[in-house]
Amino acid sequence: MKVKGHSVPTRALIWLIISFGILILPQFDRLPLWLTAVCVTLGGWRWLAQLGHLRLPGRLLRTAIMLATVALYVITVNGRFSVDTAASFFVLAAGLKWLETRASRDFYVLFFILTYLAAVNFLFQQGIGWTVVNLIGVVCLLIGLQVLNAPTLAGAIRASWKRLGMMTLKTLPIVVLLFVFFPRMAPLWSVPLVSDRGTTGISDTMTPGSISDLAQSSERAFRAAFGGAIPVHRDRYWRGLILDRFDGETWDQRDDAAFIRPGRVALDGGIGELESNQYDVLMDATNQYWAFALENSVAVSDNVRVGPGDLFRFKRPADTSVRYRMAVEPAGANLEGSTSLTDLDRRRYLQLPPTGNPRARALAEKMRQKTHGARELAQSILERFRFDEYFYTLRPPVMPENGIDNLLFDEKRGFCAHYASAAAFLLRAAGVPARVVVGYQGGEVVGKSEYVLVRQYDAHAWVEVWLSDAGWTRMDPTAAISPDRIESGLRDAMAEEGSFLANNWTSPQRYGDLAVVQWASLYLDRINYQWQRWVVGYQGQSQMDLMSRLPGGVGLRELGYFSAGLVGAALLIAGLFSLWQQHSGRSRDPYSRLIQRWHRLLERKGLGIEPGDTPEQLARRVGDEYPAAQKPAAAFARGLNNHYYGVSHKALRHARKQDLARMRRLLAVFRTALHQTDKRHQKPR
Repeated sequence: MKVKGHSVPTRALIWLIISFGILILPQFDRLPLWLTAVCVTLGGWRWLAQLGHLRLPGRLLRTAIMLATVALYVITVNGRFSVDTAASFFVLAAGLKWLETRASRDFYVLFFILTYLAAVNFLFQQGIGWTVVNLIGVVCLLIGLQVLNAPTLAGAIRASWKRLGMMTLKTLPIVVLLFVFFPRMAPLWSVPLVSDRGTTGISDTMTPGSISDLAQSSERAFRAAFGGAIPVHRDRYWRGLILDRFDGETWDQRDDAAFIRPGRVALDGGIGELESNQYDVLMDATNQYWAFALENSVAVSDNVRVGPGDLFRFKRPADTSVRYRMAVEPAGANLEGSTSLTDLDRRRYLQLPPTGNPRARALAEKMRQKTHGARELAQSILERFRFDEYFYTLRPPVMPENGIDNLLFDEKRGFCAHYASAAAFLLRAAGVPARVVVGYQGGEVVGKSEYVLVRQYDAHAWVEVWLSDAGWTRMDPTAAISPDRIESGLRDAMAEEGSFLANNWTSPQRYGDLAVVQWASLYLDRINYQWQRWVVGYQGQSQMDLMSRLPGGVGLRELGYFSAGLVGAALLIAGLFSLWQQHSGRSRDPYSRLIQRWHRLLERKGLGIEPGDTPEQLARRVGDEYPAAQKPAAAFARGLNNHYYGVSHKALRHARKQDLARMRRLLAVFRTALHQTDKRHQKPR
């Protein structure tokens, strides 16, 4: 027995439920598991109520469910309120609305709620794949809306798909033109989207082993397109952070950043064609301030700023994908602090815990006594790593207390973070300023040198040592221990050990020996890259760059005039077309057009048609005036009555085309009969 009081057609409700399931998919990874389970349960409850297996809850029970879920949500949020938490609460509200979907009015309310949810999804997922998912969800909503308004119409769903397709084809050219030419102006304000979410990628602390965790992730970090030749793999060191403070186990950075007024991150940093020494970086969201750049880089776009250590920062955490442009200067043209260190900086880069790792301290003192100067000492440390039996591994042993001693003298197995930490410790213990740099190294060249794709498993740590005659100089112990890691990447370096992405079975990059898998993965990334650059990232600067290539150049004012003219022309054409249809009496329904043709035939014969005349009445009137045309007129009238008032079921849908063809033949026979009657009347007696 069905639930008493619900009047939403079942077929319309099915489309609404399908669209809800599709539209929460883009937020699945960020929604709490309990919230997703609640939404699925409430949607299932509504469907079972539609089938008559359950009752929809009354007012008291609905209120209790709402209070319980909202209380659980408040506990989960734990005081962290942002756009991210607001979006999650919106999903919960949409789920609770299922218990109130009892009438067509409630369907319309939920329809608009889910339409807004589709827009909210773009705050968190902007890739082309998720865009298609969102579009499918909205299409299902529109199909459900059309089915709701014609639940018993034969072929309603097929007609709905056809109607949506025709509307899309008609409006798509206008949409594309408006997207390209409508002035892309920055918003008046902007707020952080996901400020309470965790960091994506590297963080501002490094404990030996933390970067090796990233090595098991094939998630994308950023892409870089070059105006000139792409640097070789061994030269692609992407600097991100400097870690200068060591507590005996963990490296972190001194918090010396000045106060920054909250602001928006300009998503588009592309300015014209790339010069030979420039490169564009399209970075995925990290929810952090730092940007990644090659050594000796300077900022070209104004959405990044240079900070201490020649590092680059955004004005606020990058909570969405962002594009910025850099340029590489000749080596030595941008030396930080020239060739001198202040006493404060020297103490900063010599800091070590007062105790711990005694064997490493003794080794550092011994190496200091045997070498002359910082450069020779750094070379001695690299030679120790190169010629002793040290191994590069993604499966490092657990380091006990005095982990650097254990690494250097006992285990001799570690990842880049282990060796960078040990090298910096030895340098500082020997009185040479040193710091750990964290970023990425390498990246995969996509297409025919189209861009470089850097993934999380390219995360890397190395050392910069202070040399009085050269300033800060890179020193990478990993290059001495495992040259393959620097020359060709982590996959080749770990080929023998077999540990590359060993814990990530779903990653296509894990199956490097399957050429078709790699090709498909990179091809999809290329599509998404172009989507990010030319659709998602189509901002003011990109638009002006594109418009400047048109003959004569197009400015912001011309774009405004063109857009206004385009909208006006589209509205004018649509209005004129509607007026023409109304004046000519044309209809999209082929049966209505047949009726209009029939009426015109009768009017030409002088048979007046009253507003309330039925087809059968008109057929009898034709028979009175033109007996020879009575039979086809009566058959035509019966066909119209059967179409509009007969029983509609699925079996008749397949015969619709044949029935329409038969009606056209009957109208042709009727016209011929009228014509022959006129000829007989015109013969002389």
